[in-house]
Amino acid sequence: MAKYNLRISIGKAKLLCLCMLFSALSLKAQRNSPVPGTPVTLLNEPQRDTSDKTNTAQWQSERAQIYFARLHASHRLHPDTGLHFFHRRPFEPNWQHNLGNLGSPVVNYLFTPVPRTGPSLGYTAFNIYRFDVDSADYFNTTRPYSSFSYQLGSRAEQMAEILHTQNISPTWNVAARYRKINSPGSYKIQRTNHDLALLTTQYSSRDQHYTLHAAAAYNKIQNDENGGIQSDSFLYLPGFDDRKTIPVNFENASYSNRRSAVTNLQRDFNILLAHSYTVGRTDTFYNEDSTSYRVELVPRFRVAHQFRLGTEKYQFKDLRPDSMRYALIFPYTFSGEDSVFTEQKWVYVDNAIMLSGFVGKRSQALQVSAGAGNRFDKFRTMYAVGDISTDMISNYLVGEISKEALQEGAWSYHAYARIFVSGEAAGNLVLQANAGKSIGKKAALVDAGFEQRINNAPYNFQVYHNQFYEQRKSYEKETVTQVFATLSSPLWHASAGLRNYLIANYIYLDAAGQFQQYADAFNITQVHLQKRFQKGIWVLDNQLVYQQKTGNAPVNFPQFMGRHQLSIETHLFSNALSIATGIDARWHSSFEPAGYAPLFSRFYYQDGYRVSNAPEIAVFFNFRIKNFRAFLMGDQLQTLFTDNIINAPGYPQQNAMIRFGFNWVLIN
Repeated sequence: MAKYNLRISIGKAKLLCLCMLFSALSLKAQRNSPVPGTPVTLLNEPQRDTSDKTNTAQWQSERAQIYFARLHASHRLHPDTGLHFFHRRPFEPNWQHNLGNLGSPVVNYLFTPVPRTGPSLGYTAFNIYRFDVDSADYFNTTRPYSSFSYQLGSRAEQMAEILHTQNISPTWNVAARYRKINSPGSYKIQRTNHDLALLTTQYSSRDQHYTLHAAAAYNKIQNDENGGIQSDSFLYLPGFDDRKTIPVNFENASYSNRRSAVTNLQRDFNILLAHSYTVGRTDTFYNEDSTSYRVELVPRFRVAHQFRLGTEKYQFKDLRPDSMRYALIFPYTFSGEDSVFTEQKWVYVDNAIMLSGFVGKRSQALQVSAGAGNRFDKFRTMYAVGDISTDMISNYLVGEISKEALQEGAWSYHAYARIFVSGEAAGNLVLQANAGKSIGKKAALVDAGFEQRINNAPYNFQVYHNQFYEQRKSYEKETVTQVFATLSSPLWHASAGLRNYLIANYIYLDAAGQFQQYADAFNITQVHLQKRFQKGIWVLDNQLVYQQKTGNAPVNFPQFMGRHQLSIETHLFSNALSIATGIDARWHSSFEPAGYAPLFSRFYYQDGYRVSNAPEIAVFFNFRIKNFRAFLMGDQLQTLFTDNIINAPGYPQQNAMIRFGFNWVLIN
């Protein structure tokens, strides 16, 4: 069956890749990209052949180059072509940990509050896998660009992703991205199956007065819940080396030996449309022989409109409920025909208008913006024998001051405020401000700022309902204040930072499955350090984190964490082959990790189970030939000598495993 799933997944990926490539304007021989590891930059502006009065002829014949940017940002970013961290899991940055299977819920050991303002549904355990229209990448490329990635691990763990982007004209780009994650898991009935897609487009008029950004994201997350293994002791007993033989809490012989009767489904679809018209002076600059030109707009006034429409659904089903499974939450004796079902939906429509003024030269322009928005939110809970719904209409004010550092040594600063003034969210707000500067020709970069958020509890904390049980609660507004400062040196390959959170009325789930609010204010202080040492072909990369809370706040995290990578990185065969090979390790101090509650698809606070994990060890071999990158690695190698890592009570990591993956860039 694993081979069959692999053939199906690869076949789908190939079909998608061919469809995307067929959409290119012309299929030509693949051209070499710039030297691997160096930044890829786009020409300053599109070129024009003045003989035919167009601005596309020379643009079409230029060498392929690509960059992307985020909404409301001018800073250009470039696709990653590096090998240094290529082997690392894309959805588990340094301090993220899943529940022992790719695609399962992820918990962040670096404490980070959910950045919400205004009404929200509140399911966040799978957020790291999702595409988000608010952080979408908007590309610009001189050639149709396709990127195909595939990863395969032991136990048929698979992930495939394809990105295709091309410019219809020098000022109009479209991009499509699809990601598939499928993994049966190393333990019983813990299958994950995710489908995620993102479409983006950006357009600007030739005179740059009108711009448009649009994005649509679809995410479907399917997770079979096994409830965790029945006891950690099975990990050490002979006869259970095959982790598929370890008993799990939610298995039911009368249902299936491959699928769980308990499942979580989360699905969302979001659309973003942001467009603006800018009044200002347009200057045209020609080259020396007047065969090409570039256009620059010096803005003075702008009117912008942003529209967001979205729907999100959460569904929990238990087709073979056990009374003991829910004993701590609600007492009920189930019959053979019973099931536990709940579904929550959220639909929202958000419109905002912004007016902006600009002061100063283009390279040093200060932007001041103010506006207002209106949104409609509808929440609905269905529980097999009934449903309840809530409608909300809210109005908010928005203000922003921004200046980007487009010249070396210049200050950059940004301030943003959004305040809800009516509706059930009245009083909710976010205030942000930060400033930064490069020092000594970018020998060092300093950045500091603060953020204040005041929020209502998410809907799923206020209302929970199935046909046997109901929780309804009201809460005081939760407040999160943070201040931070970072100092980094690209020259010395080092960075350091300090962050402090002050939190009051913290909302959380306890070990008994009850929603709670911790009224007392508490602090969490975090210090992080990073330093890379390089001597010839040897590279040692180190990252360290210290975090500390005050009082008895109901949050879980390790006090110390580290990640270290020692590698050999060099070029072979006249630079035709680049390699990075070595050992990667991460560790943390002992602590009481958050537990996971499948009924609520949420992590909960507990203080009765402590873990003292050994460091996680992996060895890797990454290589690149032109536009093709690949890795081969042995992961979780510490299990050859010691116990499995435990990321949450009842949820151990896999045994030692082999993982393989590649990324192939095609430029037409």
